[in-house]
Amino acid sequence: MSTVSYWTADLPAAVEWYSDFLGTKPYFERPGYAEFRIGDYQHELGLIDTRHAPAGHAIDPGGAILYWQVDDVEAVRRRLLEKGATELEPVIDRGHGFITASVVDPFGNVLGIMQNPHYLEMLRSRTGS
Repeated sequence: MSTVSYWTADLPAAVEWYSDFLGTKPYFERPGYAEFRIGDYQHELGLIDTRHAPAGHAIDPGGAILYWQVDDVEAVRRRLLEKGATELEPVIDRGHGFITASVVDPFGNVLGIMQNPHYLEMLRSRTGS
């Protein structure tokens, strides 16, 4: 994954919501688009006004879930729900240290969160820590 794009009918509200949740402002903005760099590898999270969605593109929650690595799934899930997200999938311990949950943000996008030991192993192998 290098970039994930979330659609929103209210770009200013989505920018404010994600800025507050992520604790950072977008590093790049232009009319109809805002982009954050987040995480260990500075992956890109783009917010795009639904007016720019491809013809026939579904903007309702569905399809694949992209999971973001977090240190504490329950704590992040709780914070997302407090900010107005709704639960899609509760916290699930999938065994061997893999824990997942997912929510739908106030703009209709699915946001997956995960504790992933494989991700941490790969991060340590690249950073030497």
